[in-house]
Parts: sequence; structure tokens; C-alpha cells
Amino acid sequence: MPGGSMRPMWKVLAAATVVTAAGCHRPDFNPALARAAYPYDLHSTDTIPIEVFRDGTTISIVNSTASGWHDAIIWINQRFSAPLPSLRAGQTLQMELSAFRDDIGESFPAGGMWATRRSMPVRLVELQGAADQPLVGIIAIRQTEHQ
Repeated sequence: MPGGSMRPMWKVLAAATVVTAAGCHRPDFNPALARAAYPYDLHSTDTIPIEVFRDGTTISIVNSTASGWHDAIIWINQRFSAPLPSLRAGQTLQMELSAFRDDIGESFPAGGMWATRRSMPVRLVELQGAADQPLVGIIAIRQTEHQ
């Protein structure tokens, strides 16, 4: 194969790579998916024995109490929230971190194989029974360094 015929092939492959990478890029936020801003005036230091474990791009919520929650809101790091339709007493529930959004519609930077942003740790998790009720802390189990 002559050296001159490889140049156009190389350019085509380079262009295809750039187009493919650009096509896979998703924006970090979507204003249409924005949620309420964190309610600092409803923050409290109360906690309940519900535990949250992070596993990659998901969290597991373990309700070890005798009480259930309905139509609640879960807050992470005083910024990102997601609705929690139901959490029964004794139930373990998994949620995708990508379901958590902030007040401009940015999704929680969960990391993962195709992530374009650095992963954020899950440090502070709170539960809110309704939009006008005080928040209560739930126990975030420290994640390992590889997450």
C-alpha cells in the first residue's frame, strides 16, 4: 500500500472518532429537570437510624426503623434532591445517583465508566417528609476510596 493512500484513511478515522466522542457527550445539566434549592431554613441536627450505602453510581437506603416514609424527598450534600415515593419499615431501596438534581438541573456527579466529570462523594444525606417540613439526617456510611 503506497504511503499516500494512508493519509486520507487516517483523516477519516480521526474525524469519525471526534464525531463519535461528541455524540456521546451529554450536558451536565438540564434546566427542565431542576428541583427546589436546598431549604437551609429547614435544616436540623436530628437524625434517624436509616443508613445509606454507596455502590458506584447507586445508593442503597436501608430503613431499619419501624416507620415508613411516603412522598418524601432525599437530599444529598445539601444540594441534590430526588423524590422518594415510598420507603417502608425494614425496606432496602436502591436509587440511581443520576436521579438526584439540583436547583439548576445539574445531575449528581456519580462517576462511572462514561463520566465526563469527577465523582462526588456522598457525605450528608437528609430526609424530608414534605417540602415544608424540617429535614432529618440519615446515616451515610463512608464509601471506599475507589468510588
